[in-house]
Amino acid sequence: MEWVEITANTVEAAKEKALEQLGVAEGDAEIQVVQEPKTGLFGRVRQEARVRARVQPSSPRPKRSRGGGKSRNEGQRGQKPRAEGQGGQRSPKPKAEKQQGGRQEGGRNADRKAAGAAAVSSVAPAGGASRNKEEDEMADGVTLEEQAAVAKEFLVGLIEVMDLEATVEIRTLDDETVELAVDGEGLGMLVGPRGTTLAALQDITRTVVQGRYTAKTDRILVDVARYRERRSAALTRFTKEQAELVLSSGEERALEPMSPADRKVIHDAVNEIEGVTTRSEGEDARRHVVLAPAG
Repeated sequence: MEWVEITANTVEAAKEKALEQLGVAEGDAEIQVVQEPKTGLFGRVRQEARVRARVQPSSPRPKRSRGGGKSRNEGQRGQKPRAEGQGGQRSPKPKAEKQQGGRQEGGRNADRKAAGAAAVSSVAPAGGASRNKEEDEMADGVTLEEQAAVAKEFLVGLIEVMDLEATVEIRTLDDETVELAVDGEGLGMLVGPRGTTLAALQDITRTVVQGRYTAKTDRILVDVARYRERRSAALTRFTKEQAELVLSSGEERALEPMSPADRKVIHDAVNEIEGVTTRSEGEDARRHVVLAPAG
């Protein structure tokens, strides 16, 4: 997303003005101090503080390598996990002992994390299982509703074993996109700082669905405690500001790379603005939206 530059007598004042202009909380913004304020004689401000700020972009998470030495991938290659001391890898037993110690020290939160890991392993497909041609052909015809049902089943099981009070609802955003909305109290651990845990939860949920079907799953979104909804509101305000700049200048504006969910917010917001149109450019992690004058 585009940066905005703000000046003020102090750095803190400049930050507050930047956050107010972007319409987001400090946790959802990226702020850089360009210059510190300088004072002259008699305490007069000779040079104001200047900061650059933007809404924190939510880029797609890179896919993890399949060659990381985990037991599931090793099972696919027909290898057994090495014992501790061979190649720097640990056997399953020391890991289990470490996890057990973490439960004793971490109390209930550690129990919830361990239960969450157990839910993932119990729902996810077994490593090393190969699909035959008939299974692949069946997966090609799977519907988005069927994928969403698998995703909901996984999330409900995860919530139960983590002893959380929450509900999971399937929301159809459009013909090609569904959202699994998790609502309840005390769900901050599923969101994490700047939504990092939520992004990981979405990745895991998609992986579980892919374990059942080989169909594409990038149209399955996960939201917790309406975090994405609040971010969507901030992105919509930002988009309207950028659209006004396009209308006044008559020039295109290319935004920074975003996730498919954030790009959809941008497209939807511009659809409501007369005289401005959008298009997506770039590939994979560099996919971004361009705002342009209509016609």
